[in-house]
Amino acid sequence: MSAAGMTVRPAGRTAGRLQTIVVLVITSAVIGIIAFFVSGAGADDGVTRIELNGNVAPDAPRLGEVPPNFTGLTYDGTRVSLSDYAGKPLWLTFGGSWCVDCRVEAPDLQAAYAANKAAGLEVFGVFVAESAGDVKGFAERAGLTFPITVDERRVIAAAYRNMGFPTHYFIGRDGRIKEVRIGAMSRADMDRAVAAILN
Repeated sequence: MSAAGMTVRPAGRTAGRLQTIVVLVITSAVIGIIAFFVSGAGADDGVTRIELNGNVAPDAPRLGEVPPNFTGLTYDGTRVSLSDYAGKPLWLTFGGSWCVDCRVEAPDLQAAYAANKAAGLEVFGVFVAESAGDVKGFAERAGLTFPITVDERRVIAAAYRNMGFPTHYFIGRDGRIKEVRIGAMSRADMDRAVAAILN
């Protein structure tokens, strides 16, 4: 005890505790930053990401290009090719029932299709990384009436280098891409993009 009745602690012990606190704070901050980027927390950008494997194209199709042709089976077993839509304004959309952003925009996508079908709009969906049964169930629950090809093994998605869903390609009557949108779209954006390919 000192003369004032206070306990005197060696300086080394206080410095050691301060170092421990600093190390704990820094460690917690680093763990929080890693968790933020790994989980995607806070990155509410309307895009659901997916890993592709196999033959992934070096580049995704770009504006002004003719998108790669492909053939697949719809969830009800119908054989459909992109080339079936030659000369027609086409909205090619990639997604899946596992994709939160795709589920959110599905009612607007269907409504935009229904509103513009008589004007010649075609919508062709590709659902990635899920079975025909899952696609069928979701399409029926959501009331989707356009053809949807099942890309369970991600082959079509890899050919288009689609790693974020939903991905939308708006293709003109000339077969060239007029607009590409990655991420969920509002109904107003859908209507604007559709109007551009119907003209």
